[in-house]
Amino acid sequence: MTTPQRPGPITLLTDFGTADYFVSSMKGVILSRCADVTIVDITHEIAPQDIHSAAFTLLAAHKAFPAGTIRLAVVDPGVGSVRRPILASCGNQLFVGPDNGIFSYIFEREPPSQVIHIQSEEYFLHPVSASFHGRDIFAAVAAALANAVPLIDFGKEITDWVQLKPLAPVVRGDGSIQARIIHIDRFGNCITNLTREDLPKGVSDRGLRLSINGTEIDAMRRFFADDSDSSNDLFAIWGSAGFLEVSVQNASAANALNAKAGDLVWVSGRSEYRL
Repeated sequence: MTTPQRPGPITLLTDFGTADYFVSSMKGVILSRCADVTIVDITHEIAPQDIHSAAFTLLAAHKAFPAGTIRLAVVDPGVGSVRRPILASCGNQLFVGPDNGIFSYIFEREPPSQVIHIQSEEYFLHPVSASFHGRDIFAAVAAALANAVPLIDFGKEITDWVQLKPLAPVVRGDGSIQARIIHIDRFGNCITNLTREDLPKGVSDRGLRLSINGTEIDAMRRFFADDSDSSNDLFAIWGSAGFLEVSVQNASAANALNAKAGDLVWVSGRSEYRL
Protein backbone atom coordinates (compact mmCIF):
# COMPACT_ATOMS: atom_id res chain seq x y z
CA MET A 1 0.00 0.00 0.00
CA THR A 2 1.41 3.36 -1.00
CA THR A 3 1.34 6.32 1.34
CA PRO A 4 -0.59 9.32 -0.06
CA GLN A 5 1.76 12.13 -1.04
CA ARG A 6 1.62 15.08 1.32
CA PRO A 7 0.58 18.30 -0.48
CA GLY A 8 3.14 21.03 -0.95
CA PRO A 9 3.01 24.01 1.41
CA ILE A 10 0.69 26.96 0.82
CA THR A 11 2.28 30.38 1.29
CA LEU A 12 0.20 33.45 2.10
CA LEU A 13 0.98 37.04 1.16
CA THR A 14 -1.57 39.81 1.74
CA ASP A 15 -2.02 43.44 2.71
CA PHE A 16 -4.55 42.44 5.40
CA GLY A 17 -2.33 42.93 8.47
CA THR A 18 -2.90 40.75 11.54
CA ALA A 19 -5.24 42.89 13.63
CA ASP A 20 -8.44 41.59 12.00
CA TYR A 21 -9.97 38.21 11.21
CA PHE A 22 -9.07 38.14 7.52
CA VAL A 23 -5.91 36.02 7.56
CA SER A 24 -7.23 33.52 10.10
CA SER A 25 -10.40 33.07 8.02
CA MET A 26 -8.34 32.22 4.94
CA LYS A 27 -6.33 29.69 6.92
CA GLY A 28 -9.54 28.23 8.34
CA VAL A 29 -10.97 27.64 4.85
CA ILE A 30 -7.74 25.98 3.72
CA LEU A 31 -7.47 23.72 6.77
CA SER A 32 -11.14 22.75 6.69
CA ARG A 33 -10.62 21.40 3.17
CA CYS A 34 -7.04 20.11 3.42
CA ALA A 35 -6.18 19.50 7.05
CA ASP A 36 -2.64 18.20 6.57
CA VAL A 37 -1.26 21.07 4.50
CA THR A 38 1.50 23.32 5.84
CA ILE A 39 0.72 27.06 5.70
CA VAL A 40 3.60 29.55 5.62
CA ASP A 41 3.10 33.30 6.06
CA ILE A 42 5.36 35.35 3.79
CA THR A 43 3.94 38.64 5.07
CA HIS A 44 0.62 40.33 5.73
CA GLU A 45 2.21 43.77 6.04
CA ILE A 46 2.24 44.85 2.39
CA ALA A 47 1.07 48.47 2.31
CA PRO A 48 -2.65 48.58 1.47
CA GLN A 49 -3.29 48.11 -2.28
CA ASP A 50 0.46 48.18 -3.10
CA ILE A 51 0.57 45.62 -5.92
CA HIS A 52 4.15 46.54 -6.90
CA SER A 53 5.49 45.86 -3.40
CA ALA A 54 3.61 42.55 -3.35
CA ALA A 55 5.09 41.59 -6.73
CA PHE A 56 8.62 42.34 -5.49
CA THR A 57 8.15 40.45 -2.23
CA LEU A 58 6.83 37.39 -4.03
CA LEU A 59 9.84 37.46 -6.36
CA ALA A 60 12.33 37.93 -3.52
CA ALA A 61 10.93 34.91 -1.64
CA HIS A 62 10.32 32.76 -4.72
CA LYS A 63 13.51 30.67 -4.86
CA ALA A 64 13.39 29.77 -1.16
CA PHE A 65 10.39 27.44 -1.57
CA PRO A 66 10.34 23.89 -2.95
CA ALA A 67 8.69 22.58 -6.07
CA GLY A 68 4.99 22.00 -5.52
CA THR A 69 4.50 25.09 -3.34
CA ILE A 70 1.15 26.86 -3.81
CA ARG A 71 1.66 30.63 -3.68
CA LEU A 72 -1.54 32.38 -2.54
CA ALA A 73 -1.24 36.17 -2.87
CA VAL A 74 -4.06 38.66 -2.23
CA VAL A 75 -3.46 42.37 -2.65
CA ASP A 76 -6.69 43.15 -4.42
CA PRO A 77 -7.94 46.72 -4.83
CA GLY A 78 -10.26 45.48 -7.59
CA VAL A 79 -12.04 42.87 -5.44
CA GLY A 80 -15.68 42.45 -6.49
CA SER A 81 -15.09 44.12 -9.88
CA VAL A 82 -14.62 42.58 -13.34
CA ARG A 83 -10.95 41.77 -12.65
CA ARG A 84 -10.36 38.05 -13.08
CA PRO A 85 -9.29 35.52 -10.45
CA ILE A 86 -6.43 33.45 -11.86
CA LEU A 87 -4.14 30.55 -11.08
CA ALA A 88 -0.90 29.68 -12.85
CA SER A 89 1.79 27.05 -13.11
CA CYS A 90 5.23 28.65 -13.15
CA GLY A 91 8.67 27.35 -12.22
CA ASN A 92 7.32 24.13 -10.65
CA GLN A 93 5.09 26.12 -8.33
CA LEU A 94 1.43 27.17 -8.46
CA PHE A 95 0.15 30.72 -8.04
CA VAL A 96 -3.35 31.82 -7.01
CA GLY A 97 -4.63 35.40 -6.80
CA PRO A 98 -6.19 38.34 -8.64
CA ASP A 99 -5.27 39.17 -12.23
CA ASN A 100 -3.87 42.61 -11.44
CA GLY A 101 -0.14 42.16 -12.06
CA ILE A 102 0.73 40.75 -8.64
CA PHE A 103 2.64 37.85 -10.27
CA SER A 104 4.28 40.04 -12.95
CA TYR A 105 7.87 39.96 -11.75
CA ILE A 106 7.92 36.18 -11.32
CA PHE A 107 6.23 35.66 -14.69
CA GLU A 108 8.79 37.98 -16.30
CA ARG A 109 11.69 35.93 -14.93
CA GLU A 110 10.04 32.54 -15.48
CA PRO A 111 7.22 32.63 -18.05
CA PRO A 112 4.27 30.53 -16.84
CA SER A 113 3.47 27.29 -18.62
CA GLN A 114 -0.26 27.72 -18.00
CA VAL A 115 -2.54 30.48 -16.68
CA ILE A 116 -6.19 29.75 -15.90
CA HIS A 117 -9.09 32.17 -15.47
CA ILE A 118 -10.82 30.68 -12.40
CA GLN A 119 -14.49 30.16 -13.26
CA SER A 120 -15.56 26.85 -11.65
CA GLU A 121 -17.66 28.03 -8.73
CA GLU A 122 -18.01 24.50 -7.32
CA TYR A 123 -14.63 25.02 -5.66
CA PHE A 124 -15.61 28.34 -4.00
CA LEU A 125 -16.84 28.91 -0.46
CA HIS A 126 -20.49 29.96 -0.68
CA PRO A 127 -21.97 32.47 -0.45
CA VAL A 128 -19.14 34.43 -2.09
CA SER A 129 -18.64 37.83 -0.50
CA ALA A 130 -18.08 40.68 -2.96
CA SER A 131 -15.43 42.11 -0.61
CA PHE A 132 -13.51 39.00 0.52
CA HIS A 133 -12.40 36.89 -2.41
CA GLY A 134 -9.25 36.04 -0.45
CA ARG A 135 -11.32 33.73 1.73
CA ASP A 136 -14.19 32.66 -0.53
CA ILE A 137 -12.36 32.14 -3.83
CA PHE A 138 -8.57 32.17 -3.51
CA ALA A 139 -8.17 30.24 -0.24
CA ALA A 140 -10.76 27.72 -1.34
CA VAL A 141 -9.04 27.21 -4.72
CA ALA A 142 -5.63 26.90 -3.03
CA ALA A 143 -7.04 24.12 -0.86
CA ALA A 144 -8.43 22.36 -3.93
CA LEU A 145 -5.02 22.57 -5.58
CA ALA A 146 -3.47 21.04 -2.47
CA ASN A 147 -5.99 18.22 -2.90
CA ALA A 148 -4.55 17.64 -6.40
CA VAL A 149 -7.44 19.03 -8.47
CA PRO A 150 -6.03 19.58 -12.03
CA LEU A 151 -5.58 23.18 -13.12
CA ILE A 152 -7.81 22.87 -16.16
CA ASP A 153 -10.77 21.89 -13.94
CA PHE A 154 -10.89 25.45 -12.57
CA GLY A 155 -11.64 27.28 -15.82
CA LYS A 156 -10.36 28.43 -19.19
CA GLU A 157 -6.72 28.91 -20.13
CA ILE A 158 -5.77 32.53 -20.96
CA THR A 159 -2.78 34.31 -22.49
CA ASP A 160 -3.68 37.95 -21.80
CA TRP A 161 -3.03 38.20 -18.06
CA VAL A 162 -2.23 41.63 -16.61
CA GLN A 163 1.45 42.63 -16.48
CA LEU A 164 2.97 45.53 -14.57
CA LYS A 165 5.62 47.76 -16.14
CA PRO A 166 8.63 45.56 -17.03
CA LEU A 167 11.01 44.94 -14.16
CA ALA A 168 14.16 45.51 -16.21
CA PRO A 169 15.65 49.04 -16.22
CA VAL A 170 16.04 51.06 -19.43
CA VAL A 171 19.54 51.26 -20.92
CA ARG A 172 19.92 54.53 -22.80
CA GLY A 173 21.99 55.25 -25.90
CA ASP A 174 24.71 57.04 -23.91
CA GLY A 175 25.27 53.98 -21.70
CA SER A 176 23.42 55.42 -18.71
CA ILE A 177 20.61 53.46 -17.11
CA GLN A 178 17.16 54.65 -16.07
CA ALA A 179 16.22 52.48 -13.13
CA ARG A 180 13.55 52.97 -10.48
CA ILE A 181 12.83 52.19 -6.86
CA ILE A 182 10.59 49.12 -6.75
CA HIS A 183 10.35 48.62 -2.98
CA ILE A 184 11.20 50.31 0.32
CA ASP A 185 11.70 47.87 3.16
CA ARG A 186 10.94 48.44 6.85
CA PHE A 187 14.49 49.71 7.44
CA GLY A 188 14.08 52.43 4.79
CA ASN A 189 16.40 50.76 2.27
CA CYS A 190 15.47 51.79 -1.28
CA ILE A 191 15.52 48.69 -3.49
CA THR A 192 15.99 49.42 -7.19
CA ASN A 193 15.26 47.21 -10.20
CA LEU A 194 18.96 47.13 -11.19
CA THR A 195 20.83 43.78 -11.14
CA ARG A 196 24.46 43.03 -11.92
CA GLU A 197 23.33 41.60 -15.27
CA ASP A 198 21.95 45.03 -16.24
CA LEU A 199 25.36 46.75 -16.00
CA PRO A 200 26.96 47.71 -19.33
CA LYS A 201 29.84 45.50 -20.40
CA GLY A 202 33.11 46.55 -18.75
CA VAL A 203 31.45 48.58 -15.99
CA SER A 204 32.20 47.46 -12.47
CA ASP A 205 29.80 48.13 -9.62
CA ARG A 206 32.66 50.03 -7.92
CA GLY A 207 32.32 52.57 -10.71
CA LEU A 208 28.61 53.18 -10.33
CA ARG A 209 27.18 56.63 -9.71
CA LEU A 210 23.51 56.98 -8.80
CA SER A 211 21.23 60.02 -8.74
CA ILE A 212 17.93 59.97 -6.83
CA ASN A 213 15.80 63.09 -6.41
CA GLY A 214 18.84 65.28 -7.09
CA THR A 215 21.15 63.49 -4.64
CA GLU A 216 24.31 61.83 -5.96
CA ILE A 217 25.48 58.53 -4.50
CA ASP A 218 28.86 57.07 -5.48
CA ALA A 219 29.79 55.01 -2.41
CA MET A 220 29.54 51.22 -2.71
CA ARG A 221 29.66 48.81 0.23
CA ARG A 222 29.96 45.03 0.48
CA PHE A 223 27.92 44.91 3.71
CA PHE A 224 26.04 47.42 5.83
CA ALA A 225 28.76 48.01 8.46
CA ASP A 226 31.52 48.34 5.87
CA ASP A 227 33.40 51.67 6.33
CA SER A 228 31.29 52.31 9.41
CA ASP A 229 33.21 55.50 10.25
CA SER A 230 31.05 57.22 7.61
CA SER A 231 27.75 55.90 8.94
CA ASN A 232 25.69 58.96 8.00
CA ASP A 233 26.49 58.73 4.30
CA LEU A 234 24.25 57.19 1.66
CA PHE A 235 25.71 54.17 -0.09
CA ALA A 236 24.71 51.45 -2.55
CA ILE A 237 24.82 47.74 -1.77
CA TRP A 238 23.81 44.55 -3.57
CA GLY A 239 20.88 43.21 -1.57
CA SER A 240 20.02 39.61 -0.80
CA ALA A 241 17.34 39.55 -3.53
CA GLY A 242 19.98 40.40 -6.16
CA PHE A 243 18.98 44.05 -6.68
CA LEU A 244 20.98 47.20 -6.01
CA GLU A 245 19.79 48.97 -2.86
CA VAL A 246 20.47 52.46 -1.51
CA SER A 247 20.99 52.56 2.24
CA VAL A 248 22.17 54.56 5.23
CA GLN A 249 23.70 52.65 8.12
CA ASN A 250 21.31 52.63 11.11
CA ALA A 251 18.95 55.09 9.42
CA SER A 252 16.37 55.34 6.64
CA ALA A 253 17.64 56.07 3.15
CA ALA A 254 14.05 56.70 2.04
CA ASN A 255 13.75 59.51 4.59
CA ALA A 256 17.15 60.93 3.69
CA LEU A 257 16.24 61.00 0.00
CA ASN A 258 12.55 61.85 0.45
CA ALA A 259 12.07 58.82 -1.78
CA LYS A 260 9.13 56.56 -2.53
CA ALA A 261 8.51 53.50 -4.66
CA GLY A 262 8.41 54.43 -8.35
CA ASP A 263 10.98 57.23 -8.10
CA LEU A 264 13.57 57.24 -10.90
CA VAL A 265 17.18 56.26 -10.25
CA TRP A 266 19.70 57.48 -12.82
CA VAL A 267 22.75 55.23 -13.04
CA SER A 268 26.05 55.84 -14.81
CA GLY A 269 29.27 53.82 -14.68
CA ARG A 270 33.00 54.30 -14.99
CA SER A 271 34.68 51.38 -16.75
CA GLU A 272 38.13 52.20 -15.35
CA TYR A 273 37.01 50.85 -11.95
CA ARG A 274 37.62 47.19 -11.22
CA LEU A 275 36.62 45.06 -8.20
